[in-house]
Amino acid sequence: MARTRVRIPSLLALSAALPLILATGCGGDTGSSDDGARPDDGKPVVVVTTTWEGAFAKAAGAEDVTVIVPSSTHHAPDYDPKPSDLAAVAKADFVLYAPFEPYAAKIKEAAGSEAELVEVSLDNDADKVRAEVARLGKLFGTEDAATTWKSGFDTEYTKLSQELKGAWPDGKSPNVVSQAFTGWAAKLAGATTVGTYGPEAVTPAQLADLSKKKPALVLDNAHMSTGTVLPDSGATQVKIVNYPADDLDLLGVYRAAADELKKAMGTAS
Repeated sequence: MARTRVRIPSLLALSAALPLILATGCGGDTGSSDDGARPDDGKPVVVVTTTWEGAFAKAAGAEDVTVIVPSSTHHAPDYDPKPSDLAAVAKADFVLYAPFEPYAAKIKEAAGSEAELVEVSLDNDADKVRAEVARLGKLFGTEDAATTWKSGFDTEYTKLSQELKGAWPDGKSPNVVSQAFTGWAAKLAGATTVGTYGPEAVTPAQLADLSKKKPALVLDNAHMSTGTVLPDSGATQVKIVNYPADDLDLLGVYRAAADELKKAMGTAS
């Protein structure tokens, strides 16, 4: 459900207002008790900044997960925290954030929460995902659930990778240029990465160099797109989405990328 954006002069003001926020019951929906206490069921209460961290937490076995930044926000680091966000943090056992999200630590500090602040390495590279989910599972005390998820992930990842290799144009691994945060998609497809760019816009010198590589595909980051990367090069640009949907299904990101790559390889020359 869409939320009304509220601009607050400072996080210090939010911190001062938090007791009133909690007293009036305007906290975020975390699944915890209405009085702000954590549920006494042994399950961790997790608050995450975005659906990306949320998907990692869910994969690791967390069931009570609250996402602060709406999935409709195009660039998560630009989000303005609201009083209800602080109320949600105050009920958490763990608060997950990424280092490129500068507001996350300030949210915890302003709320005066006793939650453990956990930095998450957001990268959809399969090996890094497995390691991060295992780490979070151990932290949450949900190792069995994390192991079960990893088994399903391995099966699905292998299936998608085989399907993509079967779609290679002329049976050959396509040459691709990847944005800084889309290399995982090239790896999923078994593609040959001949160049990378970003996160800054491509300079004329980079454009000339990348064009010489004659890539069949350009894997663009949907969340940091700078427009057409290699115009007039003949390369097909593919939009790769890193953030999961509201269902926090990390596998959905891989399926969506596989679908886009299959379509692109079907049109690549």
